[in-house]
Amino acid sequence: MSERQRILVVDDEESLTDLISLALRYEQFDVDVAHTAKAALLSLPVFRPDLVLLDVMLPDTDGFEVARRIAAESPSTPVLFLTARDGTEDKIRGLTVGGDDYMTKPFSLEELIARIRAILRRTSRAGAERQRLAFADLEMDEDTYEVRRGGERVELTATEYKLLRYLMLNPRRVLSKSQILDHVWHYDFAGDANVVEIYISYLRKKLDRAGAPLIHTVRGFGYCLRESQD
Repeated sequence: MSERQRILVVDDEESLTDLISLALRYEQFDVDVAHTAKAALLSLPVFRPDLVLLDVMLPDTDGFEVARRIAAESPSTPVLFLTARDGTEDKIRGLTVGGDDYMTKPFSLEELIARIRAILRRTSRAGAERQRLAFADLEMDEDTYEVRRGGERVELTATEYKLLRYLMLNPRRVLSKSQILDHVWHYDFAGDANVVEIYISYLRKKLDRAGAPLIHTVRGFGYCLRESQD
C-alpha cells in the first residue's frame, strides 16, 4: 500500500481548517494544521508535507513571507495559496514568491481538491530528486536523515543537520550569519549570532574527520561550502 500524501493546512480560521482537513482526510490525505506562520514553519521539517495550503493573512506574519521561507528551506514543496485577497497584485506576488497556484475565497472543496491533485501530479516527478543531496563526497538522504562522507556515516544533531542541509542547498555560495540564522533557526530567533560560529565548528569537527575541509570561512562575509583550493 502506497504512503499517503501529506498536506499542511495553514489558516487562522479554525472552522475553515476543520472543514478542509475533514475533506482532505476523506480523500485519503494525511493532514497537519497550523494557525500561525510560526507553527507552520516549525511543522515543515517535522511533518514534511507534500504540499502546503497557505492563507495570506496570518496573525503573526503574512503568507507571502511564509512561502518565501518554504522556497528557501524546502524548495521542492509546492504551495497553494487560499485567501480572501483577490487583487491581481496579490496573485502576482504570491506566484512570484514561490506559490504554485492561487485560489480565492469563497471556493468549492471539489475545485480545491482537484487543484491539489493537479499540483501533486506535476511535482511528483521531482519528488525522487529531493530525496538526496550531494556535494563532493558528502551525501544527505532526506528520507532517512542520514549523512555520509566518503561512504562513512556522520552522526548529526537536528540543528547540525538543518545547518548542513542549508549549506548543501547553496553550494559554493557565501552565506552570511544573518542568512543562516534566518533559515536554520526560525525567523523570530533573537539569540546571539555567535550560535552560528558554534554550530559551524561542531559540523567541521564531524565532517573533517573523513576528509579535507568543506566548510570555509570567508572573513567579513560568512561561510561557504566548497572543496579546498590549493
